[in-house]
Amino acid sequence: MNLNEITQPIKRELDDFNKFFKSNLKTNVPLLNLIIRYLTYKKGKQVRPALVMLSASLCGGINTRTYIGASLVEMLHTATLVHDDVVDDADERRGIASINKKWNNKIAVLMGDYLLSKGLLTAIDNKEFAFLEIISRAVRLMSEGELLAIEKSRTLRVTEDDYFKIINAKTASLLSVCCEIGAFSATDDKNAQNLLRDYGTFCGLAFQIRDDIFDFTSSNSDIGKPVGNDLKEKKITLPLIFTLANISTDKAKDIISAIKKGNLSKKKIREIFDLIIQAGGIEYSRKIAYNYSEKAKLCLKDFPDSDAKKSLLNFAEFVVTRDF
Repeated sequence: MNLNEITQPIKRELDDFNKFFKSNLKTNVPLLNLIIRYLTYKKGKQVRPALVMLSASLCGGINTRTYIGASLVEMLHTATLVHDDVVDDADERRGIASINKKWNNKIAVLMGDYLLSKGLLTAIDNKEFAFLEIISRAVRLMSEGELLAIEKSRTLRVTEDDYFKIINAKTASLLSVCCEIGAFSATDDKNAQNLLRDYGTFCGLAFQIRDDIFDFTSSNSDIGKPVGNDLKEKKITLPLIFTLANISTDKAKDIISAIKKGNLSKKKIREIFDLIIQAGGIEYSRKIAYNYSEKAKLCLKDFPDSDAKKSLLNFAEFVVTRDF
């Protein structure tokens, strides 16, 4: 199962959304229009607008409010990516030069600010104040999660509880918002809205754990030579947290000391990787990810069978079986 198959039931609506999204971003400022065309040239995987559409379809049907909600989410997401590239001094995004690389940091920051404000105004102009509340909650959570992650990277004292707080805020909150807004656009049923919100949260948690497993596995998800990017960036993720709790105190101290010093050699990364395998950190993390995937599926059990429900069930499976 791949994303193209999952989004097949809403392919026409996604095409319509892309036109709606681009038209909604038009301005009277030539430089802004140039950057917007550049940003929207490559659509990406469109996971977030697809989740908005599928959730709306499940709860009654896609409508104009759905497009507004999906636009709001996509503007927020794109704004965070543009700002992240500045913070990370990234050169590329989706295979092309990042905004900060092609122009400069000042323009990139202003572009991110514009997208965020445009998204909020889209909600206000259409009197979608509930959307505004939902998305504002996500912005707050994402900021808190990022700051908590920075704080923990300094001390490297990360508990499993800390880890789940971080990934819930940084990753799961936005997928949760996509599904909640999608449901909200199609129904007034609070139970349906809450179930879709929880579905998005569980999928987001599983998605991030799968991402974190990739740091210790090969590109095809088979265990192989470690990538080690998270270790180099002093990010302590679930496979390592479990390992540190299940090896000797001396070995755990050695790993933390090596990460703190930075400039990890390939040999040291391989040594840490081997310890994670031996301690069962990868398998433990996979088990937790699959548990969240199953919880997501359970959120959908009382909805009538439909193509949208099938796609959402498949997405919950996809987040833990994907190889990218």
